[in-house]
Amino acid sequence: MQKVNVIGAGLSGCEAAWQLAKRGVQVDLYDMKPKKFSPAHTSKNYSELVCSNSLRSDDSTQNAVGLMHYEMREAGSLIMEAADATKVPAGGALAVDREGFSAYITEKISQNPLISVKSKEFSEMPKEDFGPTIIATGPLTSEKLVCSILEFIGDEYFNFYDAIAPVVFKESIDFSKAWYQSRYDKGDKYDYINCPMSKEQYYTFVKELLADEDITLIGISTQHNSHAKFVVEALNAGKSVYCEKPLCLTLEELDRIEEAYKNSTGQLFCGLNRRHAPLIEEI
Repeated sequence: MQKVNVIGAGLSGCEAAWQLAKRGVQVDLYDMKPKKFSPAHTSKNYSELVCSNSLRSDDSTQNAVGLMHYEMREAGSLIMEAADATKVPAGGALAVDREGFSAYITEKISQNPLISVKSKEFSEMPKEDFGPTIIATGPLTSEKLVCSILEFIGDEYFNFYDAIAPVVFKESIDFSKAWYQSRYDKGDKYDYINCPMSKEQYYTFVKELLADEDITLIGISTQHNSHAKFVVEALNAGKSVYCEKPLCLTLEELDRIEEAYKNSTGQLFCGLNRRHAPLIEEI
């Protein structure tokens, strides 16, 4: 019987192992847990969500992410099966109980007779005689394996972008100021807690972010007409900037961004989901 190795029992690794097993392929699934944990991991379960518990929009008719959810369900995705089984109210989004989600996937993987899970940390890329291998270790790849991958493929092709989602305890929220309301009024009104800031509080928050020397990267996903303003301010503060498209709305704003970038020690990235489409690359 054909065998494939999968390194990393996160979301992509577990999905890859599951899809291979569905097609009659034997899988050795490797993960460094529970022998070793990254600073972000706390559970021995697979596909542990260490950031947001939201898989974003589940609207398959109006949203590209929702359409991808639909396509994954049609393909028999284990991740989507687990998400549907452990979902919690989140308006139009698909959010999950993070502990239930990873426990569900762990049970399914552990019970599959074609998947053998092995606890092992890889410190370097497997040799050619190791056999067909999928490396799915994600953003929490151990440092030695990262160095080995970099040496193999070169840093020009090795990038990962992610966001963080802080956990806020409900008991710490002042409900004389906060209120319940779903995003876009979809779902039950108690799906989301809205914690507002006054204009003064908001700009004070931004000012303190820019002044904090421990913060080196600023992500900008505000209203489009404010992108240029915040990009320039962050670059002037010496921060690297990741800005959702569009970077700006006018040529004058672009000139100000270019000037700030030339005088800044930070880097500038613009999130464009069609960046590598053939037409865009041609342009």
